Amino acid sequence: MRRLMIADTSDIVRTVAKRILSELGFLVAEASSDREAMMRCQAELPNVLIVDANLEGALELMSSVRALPEGDKVRIYYCVIEADLKKMMAGKRAGADDFLLKPFDRKILTSVFANIPAAA
Repeated sequence: MRRLMIADTSDIVRTVAKRILSELGFLVAEASSDREAMMRCQAELPNVLIVDANLEGALELMSSVRALPEGDKVRIYYCVIEADLKKMMAGKRAGADDFLLKPFDRKILTSVFANIPAAA
């Protein structure tokens, strides 16, 4: 099963995303802090990681995940509120593969994540 983690301080965002992504066949883990996300990644690396740009330590989290064994295989999405080029470039340098704009909904999550293969 495809494993996905969402690291976001908002309980509502994590709950809604978990429900939608679970329906798409992901085993979804949640983290409300960069520390919690890193501990979970060290225990079991997800195939996909969604990191909210407003999460304290977001850039360090992405860099740290990339430094883990097999960390280069994780697909990291940096979640931003607006298309802020400076913030997006910082995310890219820290290891983000792609970006998600917030707020997202079922249609957006389905279009982005429905076609990620099981052996991502």
